[in-house]
Amino acid sequence: MSVRTSRTSRTRLATAAVGVVLAALSVSACTGNGDTGDIATTTGPTLRAAGSASPSPAAPAGSAGTTGKPSAAAAASTGAKPGASAPASKSSGGPAPEAAKPVTCTGDNTRTTAAPLNRPVNHMLLTVTNTGSGTCYLYGYPAVRFGEAQSVPPVITDSKPQAVVTLKPGESGYASVNLSSTDGTDSANGHTVNSLVVYFHGPSGNESVGAGSQPSLPAKGVYVDDSLKVTYWQQSMDDATSW
Repeated sequence: MSVRTSRTSRTRLATAAVGVVLAALSVSACTGNGDTGDIATTTGPTLRAAGSASPSPAAPAGSAGTTGKPSAAAAASTGAKPGASAPASKSSGGPAPEAAKPVTCTGDNTRTTAAPLNRPVNHMLLTVTNTGSGTCYLYGYPAVRFGEAQSVPPVITDSKPQAVVTLKPGESGYASVNLSSTDGTDSANGHTVNSLVVYFHGPSGNESVGAGSQPSLPAKGVYVDDSLKVTYWQQSMDDATSW
């Protein structure tokens, strides 16, 4: 082999060796981390695209979650049912209605009965019972009309009570009627009557108010004469029959 040929071969070998070294360096630069940090290694964390949401952490046990409703565990600690809303508060309502004001006793809110008495003789007892829903007052005395009489009999002035007779619902007031003389001395114009109307006075005592009552009389009627008179209304039967 000539000297020229030997030199050419060595040159080619050297060139090939340099190529191998350069190739090795290129591979190392592609697979290594390098100092620039532009290329991530395959063993690092996975990168996420810009704008993607991070995974939400798991909610702790017993938390309300995103719905705002208490969980079963939280409800159990307060005694409430899960998902149940608070009960609406009850209204206290309006003020209690005022009690009805007392009114005058009339034939519209009372019931009247008439019963002849054995003692005292020739007397009749009038009983007025409050049938209304509130208190009523019996003012003055009964204005009675027997049969076709054109006027009412006078009142026994000494029988006037100290206070107005007050009747609560269901209670009764009383008055007695002296129908005729017991000894016959005042029997002028005596006659038998079969009907009776009882009228009621108002607070002034000078006028009749409201509807009258028509209590039944015995079938044979009652005998009256010019001695006919009445008592004031009384709170008790004993007071009414003592005149």
